[in-house]
Amino acid sequence: MSLALADRAIGAIIGSAVADAAAQPLHWVYDLQKLSVLLSQSPEPEFRPESANPFYRRNTGQQSCYGDQAFVLLESLSECEGLNVEDLKQRTYKFFGPGSEYDTPVNDPYSDKGGKLIYCTSAFSYLFTFLLVLLEIFDVFAIYFGFQHRMVENHKLECCSISFFFRFLEHFILNGPDPKALDAVLKQLNDPNRKNPQELDKAIIGHIHQVKDNLSKKPKELIPTLVTGISAALSCLSGLPGAFQAALHGVLTASGYEQAIRDTMSCGGCTCSRSSFIGACIGAQVGLEGIPSSWKSKTLRYNTLLVLAKKVVTLQQL
Repeated sequence: MSLALADRAIGAIIGSAVADAAAQPLHWVYDLQKLSVLLSQSPEPEFRPESANPFYRRNTGQQSCYGDQAFVLLESLSECEGLNVEDLKQRTYKFFGPGSEYDTPVNDPYSDKGGKLIYCTSAFSYLFTFLLVLLEIFDVFAIYFGFQHRMVENHKLECCSISFFFRFLEHFILNGPDPKALDAVLKQLNDPNRKNPQELDKAIIGHIHQVKDNLSKKPKELIPTLVTGISAALSCLSGLPGAFQAALHGVLTASGYEQAIRDTMSCGGCTCSRSSFIGACIGAQVGLEGIPSSWKSKTLRYNTLLVLAKKVVTLQQL
């Protein structure tokens, strides 16, 4: 039986947050030899009891820094009943600014209190977008995109990659499972009357075709290629569009929610950004009930996330 639109929207929000929490203990592990040892210790790497993140540490079950940013946005959307940029700025400053957990060595054991805070724009944009995709249905994506563009105005390729992620997620929220989703999105992008056209659309279409040409490969075969250089723009596993391509590949080749997240975690690098994207797109297809209960119970903020997600979706009358 097909899911209702509201169920798919809630599934996207929760699917992303749960996947982010699952991947958090193995976030930003770029040493593939070290990762191999860690993975050999457990065939199921999600919710690893002890964090192996070399850059910052959270308790298992907590969100990554990206998931925290999405949570702040979700709270703001819920409390303000829509996008309120000023409220979002204040909440973000309070959550991440001076005196917060992100200003202490607990979060980053390698930095002194008051030192440079973690900066993470690219994957943050993934999480930002999956919530605001709900609003675009009511024609306010342009408002958001202008706001986000000001935040990363020197990263035009990132902004374009974000907009394409948005198109895929929107497709799954509106239509549910669709084996022809990639072709449907490419058709949108070739439509001269498409919404929110960007100057780098043709470049991103090329990156999507690269994914399409590699769908027969497993994630571990694909991601090292992205790291070593399909092109100079794909030289960093955490950067866009490389991370976008890897995540999109994970969505289009997924055999199920759990295995898709495990597969991308086994590739190392920025696991949380890819996992949150994959989790959102699969969550939109399977709904809340399709996300494993054991994973939801291990996500410490799950109950709060669910209340907020339901409110945001209800506000949009989906």
